[in-house]
Amino acid sequence: MSKILLCASASVALYKACDLASQLTQAGHEVRTLLTPAAARLVNPQLFEAVTAQAASSSEFDADRRGAMDHIEHARWAELALVAPCTADLAARLAAGMADDLVATTLLVLDPSVPRLLYPAMNPTMLAHPAVVRNLEQLAADGWHVEQPDEGSLACGEIGPGRLVEPEQILVRVAELLAR
Repeated sequence: MSKILLCASASVALYKACDLASQLTQAGHEVRTLLTPAAARLVNPQLFEAVTAQAASSSEFDADRRGAMDHIEHARWAELALVAPCTADLAARLAAGMADDLVATTLLVLDPSVPRLLYPAMNPTMLAHPAVVRNLEQLAADGWHVEQPDEGSLACGEIGPGRLVEPEQILVRVAELLAR
């Protein structure tokens, strides 16, 4: 099938990214996972390695890194880039063009022809903040397919938009983009 670069940032919804990585792999895709450093503190990258049979990384300085230009190698390898979950922090860094970790650096060096799919997941008030709205709009203008989060109960106790879309829905969207 396809080579999918799954990038995940630190959100309570990170557990769904593990399930997503597993489902993508079971569907026949080759999946590499990159985690922000904060995400790697919430979930050990080895969990992603176990479900994808591919090394997962969170830093250019990981002991098992491929080489000095890991970010370029990952970007050249990817046939689709998928960010799930995407926190307000990662959205801001990507919208500003910051290259301050392996995830952001890799996503900034992606060829413009590589489809990019982004799934925000955060508190409803944060999601509605003008800066977050502006950053997500900028990412859409930059060629990202920014998907709307689900509504419902969130870990913070609030109810509203901000839940990470279920992995099954993400798989459908991935298939649509890869079919183009």
